[in-house]
Amino acid sequence: MLIRRGTVPEGRIADVRVEDRIVEIADHLEPSADERIIDADGGAVLPGLHDHHLHLRAMAAALDSVAAGPPHVRTKEQLAQALRNAQPGQDGWIRAVGYHASVAGELDRGQLDALIADVPVRVQHRSGAMWILNSAALNAVGLVDHPDGRLHSFDDWANALPRRETALAEVTGQLSGFGVTGVTDATPDLSANDVAMLSVAHRRGEIPQRLHFLAPGKRILHDDRLDVDELTDWIVDQHADGIPVALHCVTRMQLVVALAALRSAGRHPGDRIEHAAVVPDDMIGDLLDAGVTVVTQPNFVTERGEHYLRDVPADEHSHLWRVASLLRAGLPMAGSTDAPFGAMDPWAAMRAAVNRATAGGEVIGADECIAPEVALRLFLGHPDRPAEPRTVEAGQPGDLIVLKPGANVLTLASDMVATTIVGGQVI
Repeated sequence: MLIRRGTVPEGRIADVRVEDRIVEIADHLEPSADERIIDADGGAVLPGLHDHHLHLRAMAAALDSVAAGPPHVRTKEQLAQALRNAQPGQDGWIRAVGYHASVAGELDRGQLDALIADVPVRVQHRSGAMWILNSAALNAVGLVDHPDGRLHSFDDWANALPRRETALAEVTGQLSGFGVTGVTDATPDLSANDVAMLSVAHRRGEIPQRLHFLAPGKRILHDDRLDVDELTDWIVDQHADGIPVALHCVTRMQLVVALAALRSAGRHPGDRIEHAAVVPDDMIGDLLDAGVTVVTQPNFVTERGEHYLRDVPADEHSHLWRVASLLRAGLPMAGSTDAPFGAMDPWAAMRAAVNRATAGGEVIGADECIAPEVALRLFLGHPDRPAEPRTVEAGQPGDLIVLKPGANVLTLASDMVATTIVGGQVI
């Protein structure tokens, strides 16, 4: 492929020859007979975006799931209506996602039975860490005597769920439109067969993006199951096999235990902390000492900010989804959306990192705001080195985006991508 008349990051107009990697960049390059030519017409040529933490199958499943939380559902009555109007999927279940306690409190099997009892129903908390099942669903997975139907997402009960067919191509097509050329699937319980099936989908073109996995080194921590010795042993085992770990930490206590275990287990250069949703000032040094990369989701300040303002004490707002202070301290960082638990638009996540504004316009943690060019770099990292941005230089991966002529990348607008290229091929 030959990209003609593109504005490369240093600001000059140039031609860019691309195969699996960028071959050459010059003021003018003569096309060969078999080269596809794209005329950028002055539009910016940038490295493609990499979303460093999302969940592909869950994204596809969310397309035909019922919305069970804000902004679509805000009251118990609206939840009841949504579930009763839902049509069961091919597996005979109703699957609902995005639930938050602001809708109808701490939902359990009894409350779900009162809403809908004759069809198996499972409702996922918006964190992705918990499902609530009604009695019909509990019976279907062999847990008829479970006291409240509130189950951790990745426990063994999930193995009894019927496998759903999911429309991966629709999801990856939307990602391509945003200029996403690579994704890291952060699902913690992917089996070797799951990885193989996703890899086959990649080879078939259903997933045209570069594909990277955190499994088997991904681990979700739960406040009611924190065991620093057990976690340390698990990390040691992963490191012994040459596998870096990625620890899901969304509370202060989870971060305390994760860092304690990492101190005991020792470092791997690829170790990561996922989310780091809450980082008190006195823990920034501990993160640095652990040698980890933090992969965060600033979009949640916008998407969930109204609940943070209500539920989190004001003197702790500065601890939420920190970016600027961690970068100033020298911590390696990368960005992601956590889709489908966050919206899949990476540009919206970048804008959230810049303005830190809730949906209602209030700013949370103004000192954590970053410049647009810094926000963009969070999404340019290599799959295995997420804090190291890719560049538009010869030898770099041939994964690029061409913006519309006249588009200013610093606006971080979601609709300015004209062409998305992976390995020299338009996707």
